[in-house]
Amino acid sequence: MKYLFYLVGVSLLCHCGTPSKYPEALSPEASMATFELHEDFEIEVFASEPHVWDPVDIVFDEDGAIYVVEMPDYPYPPEEGKGKGRIKLLKDSNGDGRIDHSLVFAEGLPDATSVLPWKGGILVTSAPHIFYLKDTDGDGKADSKEILFSGFFDNNSEAQITNLRFGVDNWIYAANNGQAGEVSFARKTDGKTLDTRGADFRFRLDRDKFELESGTAQFGQTFDDWNNKFFTQNTLHIQQTVIPRRYLERHDGMPSKNVNHNVSDHDFTMYQLTPPPYWRAERTRRRNIQYEEQGLDRVEHADKYFTGASGGTYYYGDAFGEDYYGHIFTGDVAGNLIHRDIIRRSEDGSSFVASRPEDEKDREFLASTDPWFRPVGFTVGPDGYLYVVDFYRQHIETPVSIPEDLKEDMDFMHGEEHGRIYRIKPKRENKARSLAVNLSSASPEELISLLAHPNGWYRLQAQRLLVETPKKELLGEVISISQKHEDARARLHAAYVVEAWEGLSPGFVGELLEDNHPEVRRHALMLAEQFPSLKQKIVKATNDTDASVVFQAALSLGNFQDRESTQLLAKLLHESGDSKWFRMAVLSSPASLEEGMLISLLETGFFESDEAWKQEFTKDLALAYGQIGNPDKINQLIGFFESQHTLSWSIAIREGLIKGLQTHQGENEALKAVLEQWKSQPEKTAHDLSENLLAALKTSKNE
Repeated sequence: MKYLFYLVGVSLLCHCGTPSKYPEALSPEASMATFELHEDFEIEVFASEPHVWDPVDIVFDEDGAIYVVEMPDYPYPPEEGKGKGRIKLLKDSNGDGRIDHSLVFAEGLPDATSVLPWKGGILVTSAPHIFYLKDTDGDGKADSKEILFSGFFDNNSEAQITNLRFGVDNWIYAANNGQAGEVSFARKTDGKTLDTRGADFRFRLDRDKFELESGTAQFGQTFDDWNNKFFTQNTLHIQQTVIPRRYLERHDGMPSKNVNHNVSDHDFTMYQLTPPPYWRAERTRRRNIQYEEQGLDRVEHADKYFTGASGGTYYYGDAFGEDYYGHIFTGDVAGNLIHRDIIRRSEDGSSFVASRPEDEKDREFLASTDPWFRPVGFTVGPDGYLYVVDFYRQHIETPVSIPEDLKEDMDFMHGEEHGRIYRIKPKRENKARSLAVNLSSASPEELISLLAHPNGWYRLQAQRLLVETPKKELLGEVISISQKHEDARARLHAAYVVEAWEGLSPGFVGELLEDNHPEVRRHALMLAEQFPSLKQKIVKATNDTDASVVFQAALSLGNFQDRESTQLLAKLLHESGDSKWFRMAVLSSPASLEEGMLISLLETGFFESDEAWKQEFTKDLALAYGQIGNPDKINQLIGFFESQHTLSWSIAIREGLIKGLQTHQGENEALKAVLEQWKSQPEKTAHDLSENLLAALKTSKNE
């Protein structure tokens, strides 16, 4: 019956004349009738055309104002100065739970993609800028527009600055997809710019700070209750950034700063109900013929594999119940579905694993037979429900990737006057929850109490408001929550309010390090890094009963270069170095590039066996030495391995040094000649060529 209704809807709405290869749009109700949703939930239309067109993001501010970002320029780059991006304010004037009024808050924005409330206004990503917009006269339209950041990549609307998120650590995070840019902060007059290539971005407006962050999130960035970052990138529907960028920049020799980790244990398969569109099926058919003709062991799939994953969002609301709390919901705009993941810590504590729920091993949380359904993003509302942003277009692929002849039948703007936002809620509720909220009128004491609210939306809004307007006379009350509240999430929110209010002290952080929840202890270690007097407590944490705390202790201990710290890092490496992330944690410490680390590794018995992971670490260590290019240090490294170890270790050192020195030295011909000679004689030990190598290094240094 559902399928029949779908066919009737298509036939009524299709163009007359030559049959199209592509179905036409359905009404919101008809489209919703094609949804196969988890049996515990129901879905309803919250907003649709004409009130929303081409929506890509939605947020609720502290007073329940509903901002929607519209992106009508997609997929074409906007003309210079003629961007069509809009921010709309939506209203439900009769209280029936459906939007019936909309107002354009701001327009003329090039490729606007995301919005975040801040100090009574909103932050907007609109490459190449991040703006701060505010309505100062109360007419519902922005009359103040400040450019905060400039210089972001703006040549591909699918890979530009987006996904603004306020973190529990008081930083605001943005997805940058690793795109190159020279970003400047308008409130800084020192001319400093930041090269964003290979990284994401974060900033603090309460401290006027901005810096790189790990990850290359494309369209979908989310944080769990403990500020662990997960992100989405087309075929990889859920990745994690394992190590924050600040640790990877403690020295110039890091072999890699890529800490993206695909945490899915079920790879690329998805269970879509729509057939692939004609263009995709035909392009895939052609490519597979080409691969076969070229003898390549490669097969492309036109459907049932993630290719358009978008908008991964951590559910921290209180409406779904404990069975669904902490799950991550991700859309796939090519598969016309919503996927759900359950996340858990890995055994070594450094990363996570994402799994399908038991009742979704062969299906999705929601799948549609309407090929126009494009779930690009989600948010949790003040009511605890999950809101789905549906771009709703006939085509959502960038034209660049489609053969010219196939594009002849495609109108990439067809459907630009459509857009939907849905609300998902549990069936078990007899009465819908209210969206009414007015936190701007709440007292500071009321905001402090909301740090313990069961809905994460309230916790983060309250924390943000307390950060924006400090009330330091209430510091004692916040400290009390951070130490005594039964909910560890509340304790962590309170701790970061203390941080924002400049109330941290060694004594306060020392108590946090004794908290009974490992995630609070993990964050306490990060806070402890600014207090040298807490070093022994960081040392103690290397023996914590929780693996995630031990991993963080390894990162935090890397800020110290004394013998005790170096010995402990060597011990942790020896015990947990089969984990790639533990190896990177140790290697990120400047102490790893000192002779003391080599001696400490020798004392642990590290070199008594040559497992593959030890060889990998040794190569990376030598690569780091090479990239820094200090002749004395390299001489020290070579001398240590020549005097202590076998041919296999010398080869590992040689391979790493060759790679690192080639990166460091560039076009130095004398050094390149030595490196080529070294590379061509793998049977010889490092001793045979080390003198020539060091002589070339010395010459290069003098030049």
